[in-house]
Amino acid sequence: MTNDTPVLQEEKLSPFVRVTLRIWVKTYRSILSLISPFFDLLVRFLVAQAIFRSGIVKLSDWDTALSLSRFEYPVSWMAPDTAAVVGVLVEVLAPILLLFGLFTRAAALAILLLLAISQTVYIPIDLNLWLIAILGWYIFRGAGGFSFDRALAGGLGQSALPLAQPIMRTCNFLTEKLAPVWLLFVRLWLAVTLFVVAELVQAEASAIWLPLASFEGVGSALAIGLGVFLLIGLVMPLVSLALILVLSTLAVMGLHPDLTLYPMLLFGLLIIFGAGLLSIDRAVSGWLEANILFDRKYEDVPEHWPHIVVVGAGFGGLACVSKLKNLPVRITLIDRHNYHLFQPLLYQIATAALSPADVATPIRGLFRSDGNVRVLLGEVSGIDSNAKRLTYGDSQLEYDHLVLATGASHSYFGKDEWAPFAPGLKTIEDGVSVRGHVLRAFERAEASSDPVRIDRLLTFVIVGAGPTGVELAGAIAELAHQGLKDEYRRIDPAKARIILVQSGERILPAFPEDLSAHAAASLENLGVEIRLKSRVTNIEAERVQIGEDTGIATETVLWAAGVVASPAGKWLGSETDRAGRVIVDQHLRVTGHDNVYAIGDTAGSNGWDGNPVPGLAPAAKQAGAYVASSIQKQLLDDRQIAPFAYKHQGSLATIGRKSAVADFGFVKLHGALAWWLWGAVHVGFLSGMRNRISVLVNWIWSYFTLQQGIRLITGNNSGE
Repeated sequence: MTNDTPVLQEEKLSPFVRVTLRIWVKTYRSILSLISPFFDLLVRFLVAQAIFRSGIVKLSDWDTALSLSRFEYPVSWMAPDTAAVVGVLVEVLAPILLLFGLFTRAAALAILLLLAISQTVYIPIDLNLWLIAILGWYIFRGAGGFSFDRALAGGLGQSALPLAQPIMRTCNFLTEKLAPVWLLFVRLWLAVTLFVVAELVQAEASAIWLPLASFEGVGSALAIGLGVFLLIGLVMPLVSLALILVLSTLAVMGLHPDLTLYPMLLFGLLIIFGAGLLSIDRAVSGWLEANILFDRKYEDVPEHWPHIVVVGAGFGGLACVSKLKNLPVRITLIDRHNYHLFQPLLYQIATAALSPADVATPIRGLFRSDGNVRVLLGEVSGIDSNAKRLTYGDSQLEYDHLVLATGASHSYFGKDEWAPFAPGLKTIEDGVSVRGHVLRAFERAEASSDPVRIDRLLTFVIVGAGPTGVELAGAIAELAHQGLKDEYRRIDPAKARIILVQSGERILPAFPEDLSAHAAASLENLGVEIRLKSRVTNIEAERVQIGEDTGIATETVLWAAGVVASPAGKWLGSETDRAGRVIVDQHLRVTGHDNVYAIGDTAGSNGWDGNPVPGLAPAAKQAGAYVASSIQKQLLDDRQIAPFAYKHQGSLATIGRKSAVADFGFVKLHGALAWWLWGAVHVGFLSGMRNRISVLVNWIWSYFTLQQGIRLITGNNSGE
């Protein structure tokens, strides 16, 4: 931006008002965006079931349905029998289409016409009116995110199908231009109803089209006040909540025992989608969009806004950016991959339970709607803290604040020559490689005629018995015993040996001893051999040496024994601990660098009651949110917040498909209950609804069929 650029209205506000306003509005919008598709599905379900139930009742007593059509509500322009058939078809078929969001507009229109006819020629009731108001919304706007219409819209608009593009243009016109008009109509309709209830206006001729009975008992002053707010479209979410409270109170008082949920659903639509056309709320929203710079393009963001660079899109980096994006700042997120990886489930890629796309989300998609966030693909190679500049690839980037969330990689404790023979799990590439390594061992064993080599190929050694090692061992055991059952002719995969090697006295040393014992028993039930107090001294292509005297013949060794932090300390020339973590102060600032923060596995923090913060996803997320809050506080009044204090939320580890252990401090669980809890927590932490649904589907399939669906060996070396 040049010096001639006009000062934004936002810049005239105090830092407190500016920051607070952005946070409130963006947070509010984020919440609405999150709940909107779920609420939309709920509304469609409740409307569909009401109409469908009516159709099924008529079908079950067809003679009565015909009698009603002939004598109770005949229509002059259609034969009674034909009208009965058409009505039942609409009541049975249209709700199904509405529920699934397929041809939603047409289905809603058909039901609306049926209800309008019923309201005109039969007994007029408020229920019809509430349903008509809701269905009108779906005629103009269409279904929400969880619908076939929305899923097909993108491809249909670009297809060569006849009339596809005109239909899509018409649908877009209805959504963008006429849906706000319908919201205006609903507001005016409700306002007139309230004014009639307050006896401010008379409406005898049109009374059947006003839900007067639903508001019977509302005081005149309250009705007039709510009606005025509806008329001008001011603070519509609060007015809608007030209407919900009023009608609910009347129902509780017994004044409306037959009150249904449908008025509440309509008010919910007003809360989520606003007041529509010709409203003060819409004018205020437009002013905010134009002057407070919510979601502009990145190049339009003022250059004098603080520039925050976050390196690493892991749990900590994403948590930091997700909170910073609501502030008046420019954000650049750099990662050497274009995806965020959910590492706790990476072992399931390695054991053919999930595909990479199930546990990884494109970073850019996470911040598609945030104009002040820029995502770069690159690998940082150096940092000049004096010049506030970092180098990535052949480019450089200046910053005002730098957040290092670069994670960790495998540590072989000075024995890096073991790496080719004992791959670890940190990236998608690692997961796919290990999956191929494990599956290839079974393929080579099937093709071999050497019994010695077959035994060697069917021996799997996992080094390290932390959560990753334990979960790997259990998953490989289940793959061998169940997932590959009956698929080989010369070998029996169930005879595979899975050996878990731990240098300490027990597995899962971070867990209480009783949970470690339960985990060990579960592994042994799966056929896993556990070697405790066993230190690996050498790893070769076909052998693992334990101590001085014991060797295990194997061609598959998986490393889960240790990690080392990224070279962030070397970039800064800062002090690090033995694992390479950058030493930080109590505010997670790198020692000697007030504007540089380190979080997650990159940081050596003692923020857990004076103890080292564990390298867990919740710890990284807490640190990321803390750093964002710290920067926010500096923007407000240039003061520092309280020191970082990690709050341990518990530890979880799963053993196969039936058992897990969970430690929350105040309660400890093991067995099936812990396994279900582990699954729920991990699905909840995944990024994106698509990933959650995909993982759930794969888990359900594997659970009930005992089959692993992603048994693909990729790469050039597929066998020998």
